[in-house]
Amino acid sequence: MRAFAELLDRLSLTASRNAKLTLVRDYLTQTPDPDRGWALAALTGELTFNAAKPAFIRKAVEARMDPLLFRWSYDYVGDLAETVALVWPQRPGANREPELSEVIDALRGATRAEVQRLIETWLDALQPTGRWALLKLMTGGLRVGVSSRLAKQATADLGGVEVAQVEEVWHALHPPYEDLFAWLEGRSERPSPDAPARFRPVMLAQALDDAVDFAKLDPADYAAEWKWDGIRVQAANESGVRRIYTRNGEDISHAFPDVLDGVAFEGAIDGELLVLRDGRVAPFADLQQRLNRKTADAKLMAAHPAGIRAYDLLSDAGEDVRTLSFGERRRRLEAMLQRSPSPSIDLSPLQPFETWAELAALRADPPPGDPQLAEGVMLKRWTSIYEAGRPKGPWFKWKRDPMLVDAVLMYAQRGHGKRSSFYSDYTFGVWTEAADGARLLTPVGKAYFGFTDEELKQIDKFVRDNTVERFGPVRSVRAEPHAGLVFEVAFEGLQRSTRHKSGVAMRFPRINRIRWDKPPGEADELTALETMLERLEGR
Repeated sequence: MRAFAELLDRLSLTASRNAKLTLVRDYLTQTPDPDRGWALAALTGELTFNAAKPAFIRKAVEARMDPLLFRWSYDYVGDLAETVALVWPQRPGANREPELSEVIDALRGATRAEVQRLIETWLDALQPTGRWALLKLMTGGLRVGVSSRLAKQATADLGGVEVAQVEEVWHALHPPYEDLFAWLEGRSERPSPDAPARFRPVMLAQALDDAVDFAKLDPADYAAEWKWDGIRVQAANESGVRRIYTRNGEDISHAFPDVLDGVAFEGAIDGELLVLRDGRVAPFADLQQRLNRKTADAKLMAAHPAGIRAYDLLSDAGEDVRTLSFGERRRRLEAMLQRSPSPSIDLSPLQPFETWAELAALRADPPPGDPQLAEGVMLKRWTSIYEAGRPKGPWFKWKRDPMLVDAVLMYAQRGHGKRSSFYSDYTFGVWTEAADGARLLTPVGKAYFGFTDEELKQIDKFVRDNTVERFGPVRSVRAEPHAGLVFEVAFEGLQRSTRHKSGVAMRFPRINRIRWDKPPGEADELTALETMLERLEGR
């Protein structure tokens, strides 16, 4: 457990991606089985413990110390695992730190009644860093800046293979991955990737720099289609097994049984998961009602009918077609969907163009309807194979320019983890006119990124110097026509919302820049957002 705790601690304090890769690779090299496999499972999000809940952790610590003091400490630190690790009143007697595999074996078989005793026993035996790592492991929220793909990349580096080779076999493996390490260390053959309906490593696009890249590209070499505002998925139906995966390989079949039922073809497709009503794309917020759920009942599926807009073919009737050209894959995808039509799967249409100027005009001012809910356009070279990772040149994403609005900071909330000492989550609003003619601010969004560390310190000081009310971890700040702070907020989309007082909801809002120079009274009116929305709706 100590080596795993030291790994998490160092990862949390390391910003460099290459340094994180080195840390994970070295840990996997130096740590024996099965501990390294369990650590890899934790880093890739493959471990869950149904009996271990945050409520048990709070109950355990509040039984050892004054509950009010603990809540004050938690409020200040902002992270449950870190707070408990620091304040835990250790009792003497426990003198052996548990091994990582010992902890996992116990948690996997423990009942809820047993978890409380296990938590207390382990916390008594561990030092603060070990306690923190233990609690992060139990709750599944490592938050050490390591994505699933980065952990797989470090694993691939261990054996000197491409990460795509690891991803290709990943879904045929199970923690603690002893067969995976045996292959990477040359002690056995590569595990077979031929599991039916397996996940295939995805091909990603580069961002297009229109000031530079167009001079190097011939429009005749590329196909264009809309970049749909949903989530990237793969759908597979092979040998009677059906699966739907996210771009990271997470199996979400259970949450979309309506879509899974419509996977009638024999093969695997790449596409975008969307809410589709009568063939029309709904706003992303509608899809959010379906995401991060374990199941979906009939009422939810009827209100938010999901579907896949397909744009590539990976396998066709048992044949791996990823080495064929995009043009040939597209032709076979069209033929396959014609042979096996489905109410929940349709085809992403190509957008004809002859010049970059023509495509730029289409991107900047798409026709009313579905394209207004697209994030931009995708460019795919007709001759490109389906290559895992982000190869340079075959695919480009050309996103639309973000919408901008000047809004006034209204509330600030303390962050979590490294930001727990700063007010870093900001609610902002725009002006409306009351019935008596007075100007009032109405909240329209919340953002917690888009600024530098130095700007965070400046905003935090403004919040503390201009607080007018406190609500727990939230502060209301001075926001008047002649006193306050203006943010230029960038966002990707806008839609109507009955959940928000303003009647509108932003998609991906972030702080574009801080307008220290602008009086709050000159910030935008709600009518500006309503005008943007009407244009998006094609009115």
